[in-house]
Amino acid sequence: MIVNDLIEALTISDTARIKGMRDAIAAHPDPWQIHLSLFPAVQRVLNPPFINPHLPKMYGVCRDFIPYLSKRGIASLIYLELMEYARRPKLETLPPPPRPDRPVAFEEIEKSIAQNDRDGTARLLDAFLVHQGPGELMRRLLLLGSGYLEKSLGHSISCTAFILLELLHRDATEAWPALVLLADYFCKGGFHTTPELIRYSPTSPSHDLLFRSVTGSGFVDIHHTITLYAIERSRSFSSDQEHGHLIAAWAAWLGTKPSRPRSFPRDKTQAAAIDTTIAEYGDFTHSFLQLDADRMLAQIGGMIDESDARTRLCSFLIQSVCDLYDGNYNPHYLTGLGALMWALNTHHQEVGLVQNALYQYLDFYFSAMRSKR
Repeated sequence: MIVNDLIEALTISDTARIKGMRDAIAAHPDPWQIHLSLFPAVQRVLNPPFINPHLPKMYGVCRDFIPYLSKRGIASLIYLELMEYARRPKLETLPPPPRPDRPVAFEEIEKSIAQNDRDGTARLLDAFLVHQGPGELMRRLLLLGSGYLEKSLGHSISCTAFILLELLHRDATEAWPALVLLADYFCKGGFHTTPELIRYSPTSPSHDLLFRSVTGSGFVDIHHTITLYAIERSRSFSSDQEHGHLIAAWAAWLGTKPSRPRSFPRDKTQAAAIDTTIAEYGDFTHSFLQLDADRMLAQIGGMIDESDARTRLCSFLIQSVCDLYDGNYNPHYLTGLGALMWALNTHHQEVGLVQNALYQYLDFYFSAMRSKR
């Protein structure tokens, strides 16, 4: 019953009703099931004046947070999600078509997008999904989106990847709302021509490219890292050559952005003491509430390259962002956090790189939160 009530409140943008159900969300025996049930409704959530489907992408990124959260933490995340989805306008519903009876060439989809035919594009995407499967749809749409990274600020890949990754957890019959959303987005963006593959030997970004990505904490800078996160999370759907192309397209978007890594003191002899002082969430959040990235980095330097401490750091970061929720969040606070979690867990051997990724996200988030005070 609570799930149906929450979906209804989300759909009609009744944030007051969701606020009134916060305790019920926390008391739910498995709040993650609430999240899973929201999928169809979330695919209609828009974020004007932007055309990018930020909120459905955020929904997909939240899956990466769950291993680090307690039941209370998951409930806090679900409440934040519900409030953000509810307070935004929704895409109108489009009745699903009959099951397609013929295969569709991807070129038909591109032509339909070029004609700005949203409904026709959605039907063609549905037919392609049924006959070719979600993996092939992911592969082709990522390649299509790779030609528009600068125009879309990376969203033509990052939003696409996380929306389609969610389809892997669902039956094809549940995909229609997401396909309508993607059709709407690609038509609005005019993303209709798949580029020629860029020849690129490495199948992962170079050390220099990684440092260039995490240099800076501005709005564009954090999109560089979010987009790389999406490319790497969807790695298994591309051949080595195609993945190299995606990395090369992303690198071209970075352009002449310099690598300017910041140096952070990290006294190995103090690592144990640092871990002890940050062993409890209350101590961590006390520092987090100061909204000072340099101060925060000075206290968590010993939590990067040791597995248990790193897991605790991820948990504390996610929980703190949820607990500071003020009823009005930029979705990049969560998608940027997902990119940071990815960097922490895949590049933790490179402490300097991860410190810069931490600074990029924390300074971006803290600056925004300070502006509200």
